[in-house]
Amino acid sequence: MLQSLFGLFYLSALSQLVTLTGARAECPIKLKPPSVVVEYGSSVSVDCSTDVTHDGMGWEAPEGSVPKTTDKLITWRVSNLTKWDIRPQCYMSYNRAQCSTFLPITIYKTPDSVFISTVDHAGPMTEGSWYEFQCVIMNVAPVKNLTVKWFKGETEVHSETFNDTIKTPVSETSTLDITAVRSDDGVQYRCEAELELGADGPQPPPKVKSKSVQITVQYSPRHIDLVEIIKKRDGDVTLNCTVPANPPATYSWYSEHLTGPRNSAVFSSSKLTPGNYTCTATNTLGNSNKVFIVNFAGSLHTFIGSLIFLPLLVALGIVV
Repeated sequence: MLQSLFGLFYLSALSQLVTLTGARAECPIKLKPPSVVVEYGSSVSVDCSTDVTHDGMGWEAPEGSVPKTTDKLITWRVSNLTKWDIRPQCYMSYNRAQCSTFLPITIYKTPDSVFISTVDHAGPMTEGSWYEFQCVIMNVAPVKNLTVKWFKGETEVHSETFNDTIKTPVSETSTLDITAVRSDDGVQYRCEAELELGADGPQPPPKVKSKSVQITVQYSPRHIDLVEIIKKRDGDVTLNCTVPANPPATYSWYSEHLTGPRNSAVFSSSKLTPGNYTCTATNTLGNSNKVFIVNFAGSLHTFIGSLIFLPLLVALGIVV
């Protein structure tokens, strides 16, 4: 009999505990808005309300706390939010217990500055060599919401995110590796720090851009067409050996038909003798040759025609 009474008492106590736990888990409090994103040093206000009769409700927070009151709507308000670790909660005495709801809050700060530089290098770059850029983001929070984007001209070429959960401002560095190519000469690189704060955050997301860095790439001369055929007619014949290079190329010419040195990229002459003319473009990184074959107008066609008809004539001679 005694054991039966004890069992009934235990079940009754357990039932009360479950009811109390359920009451706490279903605290009849509504927050409006249910979560907030606020810039450090700005103002914020959130309403806490209920539809049930209670024994008092209030806000607990390091800033903007609201004493316990019997009102059904109370507002947590801060005009200048400067507490990074703030965790405001609205509480209520209800059904002989106290329940509470924490306000999800994200406090953000845009960077003080964002700047880009090369690592262990100054001056022009050399084609084919590897280089490292770094982007330094000063005092940003929260870093887990930070995305650093890299741009080559107006094209995004790389992005980086961070996993640190620290809430207070920190400085971060993002890097970009490149191999210099001749088409990069004069190109501008920059980076942007962007805070992706979700639907509750400002739209579009706040961003801070670095100044652009224009790079110089040095490369050797390289002719695309190594041979060019020139047909000589009446008037001047022009040979143009100009080729891109950085530093700019110097030029020299060789031909058995030239009587003196020439050092210009282009020269014209009405007295140019048919034959081969070789141009060499040179800078500190290398050189490139181009051959100009000068023919009398029509001579090339005559030569090709002879190649076609010669076998036929030989065949005809054998037949005869």
